[in-house]
Amino acid sequence: MGKQEDFVLRALEERDVRFVRLWFTDVLGFLKSVAVAPAELEGAFAEGIGFDGSAIEGFARVYEADMLAKPDPSTFQILPWRGEGPSTARMFCDIVMPDDSPSYADPRYVLKRTLSRAAEQGFTFYTHPEIEFYLFKNTPAAGDEPVPVDRSGYFDHTAQSMGADFRREAITMLESMGISVEFSHHEAGPGQQEIDLRYADALSTADNIMTFRTVIREVALSQGIWATFMPKPFTTHPGSGMHTHVSLFEGDTNAFFEAGAEYQLSKVGRQFIAGVLRHASEISCVTNQWVNSYKRMMFGGEAPSYICWGHNNRSAMVRVPMYKPNKGQSTRIELRTIDAACNPYLAFAVVLAAGMKGIEQGYELPREAEDDVWSLSERERKALGIDPLPRNLHDAIGIAEESELLAETLGEHVFDFFLRNKRQEWEEYRGQVSAFERDRMLPVL
Repeated sequence: MGKQEDFVLRALEERDVRFVRLWFTDVLGFLKSVAVAPAELEGAFAEGIGFDGSAIEGFARVYEADMLAKPDPSTFQILPWRGEGPSTARMFCDIVMPDDSPSYADPRYVLKRTLSRAAEQGFTFYTHPEIEFYLFKNTPAAGDEPVPVDRSGYFDHTAQSMGADFRREAITMLESMGISVEFSHHEAGPGQQEIDLRYADALSTADNIMTFRTVIREVALSQGIWATFMPKPFTTHPGSGMHTHVSLFEGDTNAFFEAGAEYQLSKVGRQFIAGVLRHASEISCVTNQWVNSYKRMMFGGEAPSYICWGHNNRSAMVRVPMYKPNKGQSTRIELRTIDAACNPYLAFAVVLAAGMKGIEQGYELPREAEDDVWSLSERERKALGIDPLPRNLHDAIGIAEESELLAETLGEHVFDFFLRNKRQEWEEYRGQVSAFERDRMLPVL
């Protein structure tokens, strides 16, 4: 047994931990949990905890169902919302087969595999997400419009604001679990909040996002309100995205920084952006995986609809933030497509794979978009070579099905299951009669 496992076993006694929740994520990005008694943990470290993989979305067919969840001791944390008295802790798990080989269906392994490929080229991948979400006064009933907790706007400071109290409690809880928060504020929509997590390696960030979504929901429920990461809950208000700042490091050196280059952006950085742009449509159904994601992208304030990059241009899909003098290590790019309802392990894997393809193949970066891309006409965009992102989930699936990059990155099993599930979602959505149709047609037809 290693030092980290020993540390966890000691912490169980010192912190009076009675339950340990073992967490993992299914292919669609939903958190799964199994609780074990502390006495079982030594065995779990050595052999894993068995479960029926065929009961988990996208994990296995019935005849290959046996799988094991092996806890990662580096992810041990006490769950602060379980209150006083005996503690409950959690650890993320890697999913393995009975022969101890990694499960091809484990999203965490998909990201680990992609990070390893980048590491072979000498790169470490860092990410920093800005996570937006809405707070509602109640759990929305089917068919009802949800009621936001406030009517405030972007950066508003409101006396005795429910959102401010919520953010304070949520951030305190996140910090107690070792998840560093950089900023928090009210966003543009009524009841809409943003909390930005500090830079970390992509695997830690993906684990942190899964924890973040759980913490936010737990704090909301404790305050009698409801939190949602749905990309576009309102027709008339902005959607919720997860703008993600990314960079590659070679050891302690930021590979995106080059002193004196345009925007201080190195050749590696430019090729990475070129890769993300060239493969943007292929990876769209992973970074924006729900029917509702495309309502935010096509009809939302400040959400990208076109494949382009720009310096400090918030209408661009990829933004190169303003360079701060003497801050070369912070050179990065901001990807504005991703929403917080994605599976973060798969989303980070496909973004990294697209960027690495740009570096490996030496892609040329297209011309920068200097205008407000939304205000250009279709003809003007065409003349500038700016293509649209997929307009809906159906279009995104069609493009993804032909993508070698996606199949290679996700692996055959995840690729096949994910796209079949998305196609089923689209078919179910297509058959729904919406409130728009009833409101428009019942009175006149």
